[in-house]
Amino acid sequence: MACAVPPHILERIARHGSEPQRTWALATLMRDSSHRAIRAHDSLLRALGDGDEPTAPAEAPRPRRTVADAVGLEKLPGVTVRSEGNGPVEDPAVNEAYEGLGATYDFYATVLGRDSIDDAGMSLVASVHYGDHYDNAFWDGEQMVFGDGDGELFNRFTLSLDVIGHELTHGVTEHEASLAYVQQSGALNESISDVFGSLVRQYGRRQSAQQADWLIGQELLADSVQGVALRSMKAPGTAYDDPVLGADPQPARMSDYVHTATDNGGVHINSGIPNRAFYLAALALGGHAWEKAGPIWYASLRATRIQENVSFRTFAAITARQAEELFGPEERRVVSEAWREVEVIR
Repeated sequence: MACAVPPHILERIARHGSEPQRTWALATLMRDSSHRAIRAHDSLLRALGDGDEPTAPAEAPRPRRTVADAVGLEKLPGVTVRSEGNGPVEDPAVNEAYEGLGATYDFYATVLGRDSIDDAGMSLVASVHYGDHYDNAFWDGEQMVFGDGDGELFNRFTLSLDVIGHELTHGVTEHEASLAYVQQSGALNESISDVFGSLVRQYGRRQSAQQADWLIGQELLADSVQGVALRSMKAPGTAYDDPVLGADPQPARMSDYVHTATDNGGVHINSGIPNRAFYLAALALGGHAWEKAGPIWYASLRATRIQENVSFRTFAAITARQAEELFGPEERRVVSEAWREVEVIR
């Protein structure tokens, strides 16, 4: 299970925050750890199943959204408060979740020809107001879950469209490549979610690669935090520098790769390297990033050469090959140069 706020930030808050902030951060870490254990158990049960689930009759592609209110509890999904086709309600978190699910579905359907998370019309379910001062959002394999934040360091997590796109993309990756969530393959998993989370927002705003800010989670940091977002794809390592959250640890090149045993080998940290490679490629390709760079990365995620433990170098080679197959030799050169600049290839 992947969460929007990485554990190294929550661990830092648990050491340096105020007493309430430490309590909320520790509670969030404990909940996240528990969800990961449950997710691993459920994945094992599915792997030991007796075959594929029955296939539902084909329908015209369309989103099927349901938003529930967990009312501060940790029982999912909660009480349904808005369903597909229903109008807005008074709760802004419900409406933000509903619109975020729709924007992500629309991006994948319109730009990439994908019918929902599983490419088979999967219903999109979200629960808001999860837990007490829960400082995170996550995709659990079946639905999106949003906390309200603590109000001091983090705002409510439905505010960030790119975070919604990021978390739902974990579901796409799970269905396409099942990248091992550890070390370089785990960092690629996180980076791919950042890539398409950013593209969901850029597509919604009709921004070119040049116009986009390439920030992830910009709306989540409270006004008291010294920072601009959770991550910067354009300039990894510059998103925040705060007395409580600490300094952004993301590297921008392989010579600064962080070797660590925490965070599954630094999956949220070292994702800065492929993030910057995508940014550089998108900028050099020009126009809208979803027109060339996005399809290249999407085709690479679905390529037959992708293995669970894929390295940065292998993924770079796959993106270069897909660039040429989709667009031509010049696009291959541009993509290769982006990976070269972050020192993944020579």
